Amino acid sequence: MSRHSAGPGPERRVYLDPPTKPRRKRVVLADSRAPVTVLRTVVELEEQTSYGEELVSQYIRTQFRTAIRFWGITVLTLAVIPATFFLLPPLSEVNFAGVRLPWLVIGVLPFPLLFGAGYWYNLVVERQEKDFVAMVEK
Repeated sequence: MSRHSAGPGPERRVYLDPPTKPRRKRVVLADSRAPVTVLRTVVELEEQTSYGEELVSQYIRTQFRTAIRFWGITVLTLAVIPATFFLLPPLSEVNFAGVRLPWLVIGVLPFPLLFGAGYWYNLVVERQEKDFVAMVEK
């Protein structure tokens, strides 16, 4: 049986120029240069695994310790003001512009002190937050 007698078959094409093969492309599932731990840590936090919960609880403990520390420093500083006038009675007799010194100090000094403590606390907490985010993104 010859090739021609077998019936219709696939057509043969005659190319003048040989076909060029398509250029090969390298397929990569993940970029090996990208840090893998970024995704893992973020996934750990999003899925609330034990490691993610430990990271968050450590961050919360740090924030809480900072808040307690600032609260203690502020309360002690504010408590020293009346104690000073109690322990040093001649100081409480001083008049300034017709007003006794204890009234001026107790009435005016706490406001800038509280504002300064709040501002300083905000700076410290933002730095801790940036450190936490940097640690998660590593």
